[in-house]
Amino acid sequence: MATTKSVFATLSSIAVKDKVEKKGSQDYLSWAHAWSMLKTQYPTAQRVIYEHDHNGLNYFTDGTTAYVKIGVIVNDMEHIDMLPIMDFRNKAIPVDKITSFDVIKTIQRSTAKAIAMHGLGLSLWTGEDVPTPTTAPTKEENGLIKLTKTHPKFKKVKEWIKSNPKLSLDQVMAELKKYYTHDSLASKSVSEELIKLISSNQKNK
Repeated sequence: MATTKSVFATLSSIAVKDKVEKKGSQDYLSWAHAWSMLKTQYPTAQRVIYEHDHNGLNYFTDGTTAYVKIGVIVNDMEHIDMLPIMDFRNKAIPVDKITSFDVIKTIQRSTAKAIAMHGLGLSLWTGEDVPTPTTAPTKEENGLIKLTKTHPKFKKVKEWIKSNPKLSLDQVMAELKKYYTHDSLASKSVSEELIKLISSNQKNK
């Protein structure tokens, strides 16, 4: 009996390289391209821009800085992304300096990220084009471990992911960043393996 391909498997298999743009040294997929490709595959997909319950604003603040909350729903599954409102240096903007333009730009970026959580262009968020280091110390100065596919800890990471099939990529990465360096998690060899594992979990749910 044929099995239906999951949303994650479908979207993560779509090549996005011809749509990728560059901002400084960073590659990114614009929200417009991401939304167009998503709607081509899933015409009923929806975006939710969350608003503050009390003031109706389309961002949230702790009184110092602010963030937006964006949901993307595909086939009744919603992935939510929360992204700080930042300047061109990726630094949080003080809430009293935020403009409507800053909010709209962040909503667009957050939309692309929420779509990526469904699988489209996900590799861009995990550093697909970052070269794998040829030499890697086991520890950084901050005490985090430099993870590679040959590191003894990598097997335990894989086992942990397999035993937690409900975790999204963002949740997995947030937990792993507590113990492993960001650049090692973003390396092509490690990130591709993590994506395969999470994709497999999604298909087996």
